[in-house]
Amino acid sequence: NIRFEHATLWTAGPAGIIEDGCLVVRDGKIAWAGPMAAAPDIAEHVVDATGLHITPGLIDCHSHTGIDGGVNEFNEASTARVGIGDVVAGDDMNWYRQLAGGLTAANQLHGSANPIGGRNSVVKLRWGRHARDFPVDTAPPGIKFALGENVKRSSGRYPDTRMGVEAFIRDRLATAKHYAAAWDAWNAMSPQAQATRIPLRRDYEMDTLAEIIAGERLIHCHSYRQDEILAFLRTCEEFGITIGTLQHILEGYKVADDIARHGAGASSFSDWWAYKIEVMDAIPWNGAIMHQQGVVVSFNSDDSELATRMNDEAAKAVRYGNLPPSEAIKFVTLNPAKQLHIDDRMGSLEAGKDADFAVWNRDPLDSYSLCQQTWIDGAKYFDREEDAHMAARDAAERTRLVQLVLHEQLGAPPKLKTDEETEIEPAWAANPYSEPADDHRGCCGIPADHVHTEDLR
Repeated sequence: NIRFEHATLWTAGPAGIIEDGCLVVRDGKIAWAGPMAAAPDIAEHVVDATGLHITPGLIDCHSHTGIDGGVNEFNEASTARVGIGDVVAGDDMNWYRQLAGGLTAANQLHGSANPIGGRNSVVKLRWGRHARDFPVDTAPPGIKFALGENVKRSSGRYPDTRMGVEAFIRDRLATAKHYAAAWDAWNAMSPQAQATRIPLRRDYEMDTLAEIIAGERLIHCHSYRQDEILAFLRTCEEFGITIGTLQHILEGYKVADDIARHGAGASSFSDWWAYKIEVMDAIPWNGAIMHQQGVVVSFNSDDSELATRMNDEAAKAVRYGNLPPSEAIKFVTLNPAKQLHIDDRMGSLEAGKDADFAVWNRDPLDSYSLCQQTWIDGAKYFDREEDAHMAARDAAERTRLVQLVLHEQLGAPPKLKTDEETEIEPAWAANPYSEPADDHRGCCGIPADHVHTEDLR
Protein backbone atom coordinates (compact mmCIF):
# COMPACT_ATOMS: atom_id res chain seq x y z
CA ASN A 1 0.00 0.00 0.00
CA ILE A 2 1.72 3.13 -1.21
CA ARG A 3 0.95 6.78 -1.94
CA PHE A 4 2.79 8.93 -4.52
CA GLU A 5 2.30 12.61 -3.73
CA HIS A 6 2.78 15.77 -5.84
CA ALA A 7 3.48 13.88 -9.08
CA THR A 8 2.34 14.82 -12.57
CA LEU A 9 -0.18 12.12 -13.48
CA TRP A 10 -0.67 11.17 -17.13
CA THR A 11 -3.91 9.36 -16.52
CA ALA A 12 -4.75 8.47 -20.17
CA GLY A 13 -8.32 8.75 -18.94
CA PRO A 14 -11.00 11.44 -18.73
CA ALA A 15 -8.92 13.45 -16.24
CA GLY A 16 -6.11 13.93 -18.78
CA ILE A 17 -2.85 15.22 -17.29
CA ILE A 18 -2.99 16.26 -13.62
CA GLU A 19 -0.14 18.60 -12.69
CA ASP A 20 -0.17 18.21 -8.89
CA GLY A 21 -1.54 14.72 -8.54
CA CYS A 22 -1.66 11.86 -6.11
CA LEU A 23 -1.67 8.14 -6.89
CA VAL A 24 -2.79 5.77 -4.15
CA VAL A 25 -2.30 2.00 -4.47
CA ARG A 26 -3.91 -0.57 -2.20
CA ASP A 27 -3.95 -4.35 -2.56
CA GLY A 28 -2.57 -4.25 -6.10
CA LYS A 29 -5.24 -1.87 -7.38
CA ILE A 30 -5.41 1.88 -7.96
CA ALA A 31 -7.47 3.30 -5.09
CA TRP A 32 -7.14 6.94 -6.15
CA ALA A 33 -5.69 8.91 -9.05
CA GLY A 34 -6.52 12.58 -8.96
CA PRO A 35 -5.60 16.04 -7.66
CA MET A 36 -3.43 16.19 -4.58
CA ALA A 37 -5.83 18.56 -2.85
CA ALA A 38 -8.68 16.05 -2.98
CA ALA A 39 -6.70 12.87 -2.28
CA PRO A 40 -7.94 10.65 0.57
CA ASP A 41 -5.48 9.63 3.26
CA ILE A 42 -5.70 5.87 2.79
CA ALA A 43 -2.15 4.61 2.25
CA GLU A 44 0.57 3.39 4.60
CA HIS A 45 3.78 4.36 2.78
CA VAL A 46 4.17 7.88 1.35
CA VAL A 47 6.54 8.79 -1.51
CA ASP A 48 7.32 12.42 -2.30
CA ALA A 49 7.12 12.37 -6.10
CA THR A 50 7.64 16.09 -6.62
CA GLY A 51 9.09 16.65 -10.10
CA LEU A 52 8.29 13.10 -11.23
CA HIS A 53 5.77 11.97 -13.84
CA ILE A 54 3.63 8.84 -13.56
CA THR A 55 2.01 7.14 -16.54
CA PRO A 56 0.01 3.94 -16.89
CA GLY A 57 2.22 0.97 -17.65
CA LEU A 58 3.06 0.95 -21.35
CA ILE A 59 1.54 -1.81 -23.49
CA ASP A 60 3.02 -3.30 -26.69
CA CYS A 61 0.31 -4.68 -28.98
CA HIS A 62 2.78 -6.54 -31.24
CA SER A 63 5.62 -8.35 -29.50
CA HIS A 64 7.81 -11.36 -30.24
CA THR A 65 9.66 -11.21 -26.92
CA GLY A 66 9.78 -14.23 -24.65
CA ILE A 67 8.77 -16.86 -27.23
CA ASP A 68 10.85 -20.01 -26.80
CA GLY A 69 12.00 -21.82 -29.94
CA GLY A 70 11.01 -19.43 -32.74
CA VAL A 71 7.84 -17.56 -33.71
CA ASN A 72 7.05 -19.01 -37.16
CA GLU A 73 5.61 -22.41 -38.06
CA PHE A 74 6.40 -22.28 -41.78
CA ASN A 75 5.32 -25.58 -43.27
CA GLU A 76 1.58 -25.07 -43.66
CA ALA A 77 -0.54 -22.13 -44.78
CA SER A 78 -2.80 -22.46 -41.72
CA THR A 79 -1.28 -23.25 -38.34
CA ALA A 80 -4.21 -22.20 -36.16
CA ARG A 81 -3.69 -25.22 -33.90
CA VAL A 82 -0.35 -23.97 -32.51
CA GLY A 83 -0.23 -21.50 -29.64
CA ILE A 84 2.32 -19.01 -28.35
CA GLY A 85 0.89 -19.57 -24.86
CA ASP A 86 2.54 -23.00 -24.85
CA VAL A 87 6.06 -21.55 -25.22
CA VAL A 88 6.17 -18.40 -23.07
CA ALA A 89 9.75 -17.90 -21.82
CA GLY A 90 9.59 -16.09 -18.49
CA ASP A 91 13.39 -15.82 -18.22
CA ASP A 92 13.98 -13.88 -21.45
CA MET A 93 16.31 -11.02 -20.46
CA ASN A 94 14.45 -8.68 -22.79
CA TRP A 95 11.52 -8.65 -20.36
CA TYR A 96 13.71 -6.93 -17.78
CA ARG A 97 15.06 -4.44 -20.32
CA GLN A 98 11.52 -3.57 -21.35
CA LEU A 99 10.49 -3.11 -17.74
CA ALA A 100 13.33 -0.59 -17.58
CA GLY A 101 11.45 1.34 -20.28
CA GLY A 102 8.12 1.33 -18.45
CA LEU A 103 6.52 -1.57 -20.36
CA THR A 104 4.13 -3.69 -18.29
CA ALA A 105 2.13 -5.77 -20.81
CA ALA A 106 2.53 -7.21 -24.31
CA ASN A 107 0.67 -9.10 -27.00
CA GLN A 108 2.89 -12.01 -28.01
CA LEU A 109 2.19 -12.88 -31.62
CA HIS A 110 3.05 -15.71 -33.99
CA GLY A 111 5.11 -14.74 -37.03
CA SER A 112 3.83 -13.71 -40.46
CA ALA A 113 4.85 -16.69 -42.61
CA ASN A 114 1.27 -17.97 -42.92
CA PRO A 115 -2.04 -16.48 -44.03
CA ILE A 116 -3.42 -18.02 -40.84
CA GLY A 117 -0.82 -18.31 -38.11
CA GLY A 118 -0.81 -19.41 -34.50
CA ARG A 119 -2.74 -18.30 -31.44
CA ASN A 120 -1.47 -15.30 -29.46
CA SER A 121 -0.64 -14.76 -25.80
CA VAL A 122 -1.33 -11.56 -23.82
CA VAL A 123 1.03 -11.25 -20.86
CA LYS A 124 2.16 -8.98 -18.08
CA LEU A 125 5.93 -8.66 -17.68
CA ARG A 126 6.13 -10.37 -14.29
CA TRP A 127 9.91 -10.75 -14.47
CA GLY A 128 11.35 -13.17 -11.93
CA ARG A 129 8.20 -15.26 -11.72
CA HIS A 130 7.31 -18.50 -13.46
CA ALA A 131 6.11 -18.33 -17.06
CA ARG A 132 2.70 -19.58 -15.92
CA ASP A 133 2.26 -16.28 -14.04
CA PHE A 134 2.73 -14.11 -17.14
CA PRO A 135 -0.59 -14.55 -19.05
CA VAL A 136 -3.44 -12.10 -18.48
CA ASP A 137 -6.21 -14.53 -17.70
CA THR A 138 -9.05 -12.16 -18.61
CA ALA A 139 -7.70 -11.25 -22.07
CA PRO A 140 -9.83 -12.66 -24.92
CA PRO A 141 -7.93 -15.20 -27.04
CA GLY A 142 -6.54 -14.05 -30.36
CA ILE A 143 -4.77 -15.35 -33.45
CA LYS A 144 -2.27 -14.04 -35.98
CA PHE A 145 -3.27 -13.64 -39.65
CA ALA A 146 -0.97 -12.22 -42.33
CA LEU A 147 -1.12 -10.64 -45.77
CA GLY A 148 1.51 -9.42 -48.21
CA GLU A 149 5.09 -10.26 -49.10
CA ASN A 150 5.92 -12.42 -46.10
CA VAL A 151 3.12 -14.87 -46.85
CA LYS A 152 3.70 -15.26 -50.58
CA ARG A 153 7.41 -15.97 -50.21
CA SER A 154 6.53 -19.61 -49.63
CA SER A 155 8.10 -20.65 -52.95
CA GLY A 156 5.67 -23.31 -54.04
CA ARG A 157 3.46 -23.67 -50.98
CA TYR A 158 -0.13 -22.66 -51.73
CA PRO A 159 -0.97 -19.81 -51.60
CA ASP A 160 1.89 -18.20 -53.48
CA THR A 161 0.19 -14.99 -54.66
CA ARG A 162 -1.82 -12.16 -53.10
CA MET A 163 -5.02 -13.38 -54.76
CA GLY A 164 -4.30 -16.86 -53.44
CA VAL A 165 -3.98 -15.53 -49.89
CA GLU A 166 -7.43 -13.95 -50.02
CA ALA A 167 -8.96 -17.11 -51.53
CA PHE A 168 -7.25 -19.34 -48.96
CA ILE A 169 -8.51 -17.32 -45.98
CA ARG A 170 -12.07 -17.34 -47.34
CA ASP A 171 -11.88 -21.09 -47.92
CA ARG A 172 -10.68 -21.89 -44.39
CA LEU A 173 -13.28 -19.64 -42.78
CA ALA A 174 -16.03 -21.28 -44.88
CA THR A 175 -14.79 -24.71 -43.84
CA ALA A 176 -14.80 -23.63 -40.19
CA LYS A 177 -18.34 -22.33 -40.54
CA HIS A 178 -19.54 -25.71 -41.83
CA TYR A 179 -17.54 -27.46 -39.10
CA ALA A 180 -19.22 -25.35 -36.40
CA ALA A 181 -22.64 -26.00 -37.90
CA ALA A 182 -21.98 -29.74 -37.88
CA TRP A 183 -21.08 -29.65 -34.19
CA ASP A 184 -24.14 -27.53 -33.40
CA ALA A 185 -26.29 -30.14 -35.11
CA TRP A 186 -24.53 -32.96 -33.25
CA ASN A 187 -24.95 -31.27 -29.87
CA ALA A 188 -28.64 -30.69 -30.57
CA MET A 189 -29.20 -34.45 -30.99
CA SER A 190 -30.51 -36.55 -28.16
CA PRO A 191 -28.10 -39.08 -26.62
CA GLN A 192 -30.12 -41.87 -28.27
CA ALA A 193 -29.69 -40.29 -31.72
CA GLN A 194 -25.97 -39.74 -31.13
CA ALA A 195 -25.57 -43.38 -30.21
CA THR A 196 -26.68 -44.42 -33.69
CA ARG A 197 -24.19 -42.21 -35.52
CA ILE A 198 -20.42 -41.98 -35.87
CA PRO A 199 -19.15 -39.14 -33.63
CA LEU A 200 -17.69 -36.08 -35.31
CA ARG A 201 -13.92 -35.82 -35.56
CA ARG A 202 -12.42 -33.10 -33.38
CA ASP A 203 -10.15 -30.74 -35.36
CA TYR A 204 -8.10 -28.26 -33.32
CA GLU A 205 -7.48 -25.97 -36.29
CA MET A 206 -11.21 -25.80 -37.06
CA ASP A 207 -12.04 -25.31 -33.37
CA THR A 208 -9.86 -22.20 -33.36
CA LEU A 209 -11.28 -20.79 -36.60
CA ALA A 210 -14.83 -21.50 -35.41
CA GLU A 211 -14.13 -19.34 -32.36
CA ILE A 212 -13.29 -16.47 -34.73
CA ILE A 213 -16.61 -16.81 -36.54
CA ALA A 214 -18.42 -16.97 -33.18
CA GLY A 215 -16.75 -13.73 -32.10
CA GLU A 216 -14.82 -15.48 -29.34
CA ARG A 217 -11.30 -15.00 -30.76
CA LEU A 218 -9.73 -11.77 -32.06
CA ILE A 219 -7.83 -11.57 -35.36
CA HIS A 220 -4.55 -9.64 -35.33
CA CYS A 221 -3.63 -9.33 -39.00
CA HIS A 222 -0.21 -8.39 -40.38
CA SER A 223 -1.03 -5.98 -43.24
CA TYR A 224 0.51 -3.23 -45.36
CA ARG A 225 -1.17 -2.37 -48.67
CA GLN A 226 -4.54 -0.70 -49.07
CA ASP A 227 -5.82 -3.20 -51.64
CA GLU A 228 -5.14 -6.15 -49.36
CA ILE A 229 -6.55 -4.32 -46.35
CA LEU A 230 -9.83 -3.65 -48.15
CA ALA A 231 -10.02 -7.23 -49.46
CA PHE A 232 -9.49 -8.62 -45.98
CA LEU A 233 -12.08 -6.29 -44.43
CA ARG A 234 -14.67 -7.44 -46.98
CA THR A 235 -13.82 -11.11 -46.58
CA CYS A 236 -14.28 -10.91 -42.80
CA GLU A 237 -17.53 -8.97 -43.19
CA GLU A 238 -18.88 -11.81 -45.36
CA PHE A 239 -18.62 -14.02 -42.27
CA GLY A 240 -19.79 -11.42 -39.78
CA ILE A 241 -16.30 -11.08 -38.27
CA THR A 242 -15.00 -7.84 -36.77
CA ILE A 243 -11.21 -7.73 -36.96
CA GLY A 244 -9.43 -7.08 -33.67
CA THR A 245 -6.40 -5.24 -35.03
CA LEU A 246 -4.70 -4.61 -38.33
CA GLN A 247 -1.03 -4.83 -37.48
CA HIS A 248 1.62 -2.51 -39.01
CA ILE A 249 -1.10 -1.12 -41.33
CA LEU A 250 1.31 1.30 -43.02
CA GLU A 251 -1.12 2.24 -45.80
CA GLY A 252 -3.96 2.55 -43.34
CA TYR A 253 -4.13 6.30 -43.88
CA LYS A 254 -5.42 5.64 -47.42
CA VAL A 255 -8.42 3.64 -46.21
CA ALA A 256 -8.84 4.99 -42.67
CA ASP A 257 -12.55 5.63 -43.16
CA ASP A 258 -13.15 1.99 -44.17
CA ILE A 259 -11.18 0.73 -41.17
CA ALA A 260 -13.18 2.97 -38.83
CA ARG A 261 -16.47 1.86 -40.40
CA HIS A 262 -15.53 -1.79 -39.94
CA GLY A 263 -14.49 -1.23 -36.32
CA ALA A 264 -10.97 -2.67 -36.49
CA GLY A 265 -8.14 -1.31 -34.39
CA ALA A 266 -4.90 -0.17 -36.03
CA SER A 267 -1.67 -1.23 -34.34
CA SER A 268 0.89 0.60 -36.43
CA PHE A 269 4.58 1.28 -36.69
CA SER A 270 5.19 4.92 -35.80
CA ASP A 271 7.55 5.93 -38.60
CA TRP A 272 8.92 2.86 -40.40
CA TRP A 273 9.07 3.01 -44.18
CA ALA A 274 10.99 1.92 -47.30
CA TYR A 275 12.49 -1.26 -45.82
CA LYS A 276 10.74 -3.38 -48.48
CA ILE A 277 8.70 -2.77 -51.62
CA GLU A 278 5.23 -2.94 -50.10
CA VAL A 279 6.15 -0.26 -47.56
CA MET A 280 7.17 2.41 -50.07
CA ASP A 281 4.02 4.49 -49.54
CA ALA A 282 4.26 4.55 -45.73
CA ILE A 283 4.25 7.97 -44.06
CA PRO A 284 4.89 8.96 -40.42
CA TRP A 285 1.54 10.81 -40.26
CA ASN A 286 -0.25 7.47 -40.70
CA GLY A 287 -1.17 7.03 -37.03
CA ALA A 288 -2.49 10.57 -36.58
CA ILE A 289 -4.59 10.41 -39.77
CA MET A 290 -6.24 7.15 -38.73
CA HIS A 291 -6.85 8.57 -35.25
CA GLN A 292 -8.54 11.62 -36.74
CA GLN A 293 -10.85 9.32 -38.73
CA GLY A 294 -12.02 7.63 -35.53
CA VAL A 295 -9.81 4.53 -35.58
CA VAL A 296 -8.42 3.29 -32.25
CA VAL A 297 -4.68 3.54 -32.96
CA SER A 298 -1.69 2.16 -31.11
CA PHE A 299 2.02 2.12 -31.88
CA ASN A 300 3.78 -1.23 -31.52
CA SER A 301 7.37 -2.43 -31.52
CA ASP A 302 7.57 -5.81 -33.33
CA ASP A 303 11.09 -5.72 -31.88
CA SER A 304 12.51 -6.52 -28.45
CA GLU A 305 14.86 -3.54 -28.45
CA LEU A 306 12.31 -0.99 -29.65
CA ALA A 307 9.97 -2.19 -26.90
CA THR A 308 12.39 -0.72 -24.36
CA ARG A 309 11.45 2.85 -25.42
CA MET A 310 7.80 2.89 -26.38
CA ASN A 311 7.40 6.32 -24.80
CA ASP A 312 9.53 7.67 -27.67
CA GLU A 313 7.15 6.02 -30.12
CA ALA A 314 4.20 7.81 -28.53
CA ALA A 315 6.03 11.12 -28.83
CA LYS A 316 6.11 10.69 -32.61
CA ALA A 317 2.34 11.14 -32.70
CA VAL A 318 2.99 14.67 -31.44
CA ARG A 319 5.82 15.27 -33.91
CA TYR A 320 3.93 13.82 -36.88
CA GLY A 321 0.31 14.87 -36.51
CA ASN A 322 0.36 17.47 -33.74
CA LEU A 323 -1.65 15.31 -31.37
CA PRO A 324 -1.96 16.68 -27.82
CA PRO A 325 0.44 14.85 -25.47
CA SER A 326 -2.53 13.63 -23.44
CA GLU A 327 -3.77 11.81 -26.57
CA ALA A 328 -0.36 10.65 -27.78
CA ILE A 329 0.36 8.78 -24.54
CA LYS A 330 -2.77 6.68 -25.21
CA PHE A 331 -1.07 5.21 -28.30
CA VAL A 332 1.05 3.06 -25.96
CA THR A 333 -1.30 2.74 -22.96
CA LEU A 334 -5.08 2.89 -23.22
CA ASN A 335 -5.46 2.26 -26.96
CA PRO A 336 -3.55 -1.05 -27.08
CA ALA A 337 -5.51 -2.07 -23.97
CA LYS A 338 -8.73 -1.36 -25.88
CA GLN A 339 -7.50 -3.35 -28.87
CA LEU A 340 -6.74 -6.33 -26.65
CA HIS A 341 -10.03 -5.88 -24.74
CA ILE A 342 -8.25 -5.50 -21.40
CA ASP A 343 -8.98 -1.79 -20.87
CA ASP A 344 -11.29 -2.65 -17.98
CA ARG A 345 -8.15 -3.60 -16.04
CA MET A 346 -5.27 -1.56 -17.43
CA GLY A 347 -4.22 1.21 -19.80
CA SER A 348 -5.13 4.23 -17.64
CA LEU A 349 -4.69 5.55 -14.12
CA GLU A 350 -8.22 5.19 -12.82
CA ALA A 351 -9.58 3.88 -9.54
CA GLY A 352 -10.33 0.17 -9.60
CA LYS A 353 -7.83 -0.74 -12.31
CA ASP A 354 -4.69 -2.84 -11.81
CA ALA A 355 -1.83 -0.83 -10.32
CA ASP A 356 0.36 -1.04 -13.44
CA PHE A 357 2.32 2.20 -13.82
CA ALA A 358 5.71 3.72 -14.60
CA VAL A 359 7.50 6.56 -12.81
CA TRP A 360 9.58 8.95 -14.97
CA ASN A 361 12.13 11.61 -14.04
CA ARG A 362 10.63 14.08 -16.52
CA ASP A 363 7.97 14.41 -19.24
CA PRO A 364 7.65 10.82 -20.59
CA LEU A 365 7.41 12.13 -24.16
CA ASP A 366 10.79 13.80 -23.75
CA SER A 367 13.53 11.76 -25.44
CA TYR A 368 15.79 12.38 -22.42
CA SER A 369 13.25 10.97 -19.97
CA LEU A 370 14.25 7.89 -18.00
CA CYS A 371 11.93 5.41 -16.33
CA GLN A 372 12.80 5.30 -12.64
CA GLN A 373 10.42 2.58 -11.50
CA THR A 374 7.95 0.14 -13.06
CA TRP A 375 5.11 -1.38 -11.04
CA ILE A 376 2.74 -4.25 -11.92
CA ASP A 377 -0.24 -5.17 -9.73
CA GLY A 378 1.12 -2.89 -7.02
CA ALA A 379 4.52 -4.64 -6.91
CA LYS A 380 7.76 -2.98 -8.00
CA TYR A 381 9.43 -4.94 -10.81
CA PHE A 382 12.09 -2.39 -11.79
CA ASP A 383 13.95 0.32 -9.88
CA ARG A 384 16.74 2.28 -11.55
CA GLU A 385 18.71 2.81 -8.34
CA GLU A 386 18.53 -0.87 -7.46
CA ASP A 387 19.55 -1.72 -11.02
CA ALA A 388 22.67 0.48 -10.76
CA HIS A 389 23.56 -1.15 -7.43
CA MET A 390 23.17 -4.66 -8.86
CA ALA A 391 25.18 -3.75 -11.98
CA ALA A 392 28.08 -2.50 -9.83
CA ARG A 393 27.86 -5.59 -7.62
CA ASP A 394 27.90 -7.95 -10.62
CA ALA A 395 30.78 -6.09 -12.31
CA ALA A 396 32.86 -6.37 -9.14
CA GLU A 397 32.06 -10.06 -8.84
CA ARG A 398 33.00 -10.66 -12.48
CA THR A 399 36.34 -8.91 -11.98
CA ARG A 400 37.00 -10.98 -8.86
CA LEU A 401 36.28 -14.25 -10.66
CA VAL A 402 38.41 -13.34 -13.69
CA GLN A 403 41.36 -12.42 -11.48
CA LEU A 404 40.93 -15.60 -9.49
CA VAL A 405 41.00 -17.78 -12.62
CA LEU A 406 44.00 -15.98 -14.08
CA HIS A 407 45.90 -16.19 -10.80
CA GLU A 408 45.24 -19.93 -10.61
CA GLN A 409 46.35 -20.48 -14.22
CA LEU A 410 49.27 -18.06 -14.48
CA GLY A 411 50.37 -17.53 -10.92
CA ALA A 412 51.09 -14.19 -9.32
CA PRO A 413 52.28 -11.45 -11.73
CA PRO A 414 56.11 -11.02 -11.91
CA LYS A 415 57.93 -8.03 -10.41
CA LEU A 416 60.24 -5.73 -12.40
CA LYS A 417 63.73 -4.81 -11.26
CA THR A 418 65.57 -1.53 -11.79
CA ASP A 419 69.21 -1.23 -12.88
CA GLU A 420 70.14 -1.23 -9.21
CA GLU A 421 68.31 -4.55 -8.85
CA THR A 422 65.80 -2.80 -6.61
CA GLU A 423 62.44 -4.44 -6.83
CA ILE A 424 59.53 -2.11 -7.54
CA GLU A 425 55.85 -2.78 -7.91
CA PRO A 426 54.78 -1.68 -11.43
CA ALA A 427 51.45 0.11 -11.84
CA TRP A 428 50.11 -2.69 -14.01
CA ALA A 429 50.85 -5.39 -11.44
CA ALA A 430 47.46 -4.95 -9.82
CA ASN A 431 45.97 -6.10 -13.13
CA PRO A 432 47.24 -9.68 -13.59
CA TYR A 433 46.00 -10.08 -17.16
CA SER A 434 47.79 -7.02 -18.62
CA GLU A 435 51.37 -6.97 -19.91
CA PRO A 436 54.01 -4.25 -19.47
CA ALA A 437 54.58 -2.28 -22.66
CA ASP A 438 58.11 -1.56 -23.91
CA ASP A 439 59.86 1.41 -22.25
CA HIS A 440 56.90 1.87 -19.92
CA ARG A 441 54.64 3.26 -22.66
CA GLY A 442 50.93 2.63 -23.18
CA CYS A 443 49.26 0.41 -25.74
CA CYS A 444 49.31 3.12 -28.45
CA GLY A 445 52.75 4.51 -27.73
CA ILE A 446 51.30 7.02 -25.29
CA PRO A 447 53.33 7.49 -22.10
CA ALA A 448 51.78 5.41 -19.37
CA ASP A 449 51.22 8.48 -17.22
CA HIS A 450 48.85 9.82 -19.88
CA VAL A 451 46.85 6.66 -20.62
CA HIS A 452 43.30 6.90 -19.32
CA THR A 453 40.64 4.25 -19.08
CA GLU A 454 38.65 5.96 -21.84
CA ASP A 455 41.64 5.75 -24.21
CA LEU A 456 42.09 2.04 -23.63
CA ARG A 457 38.41 1.38 -24.20
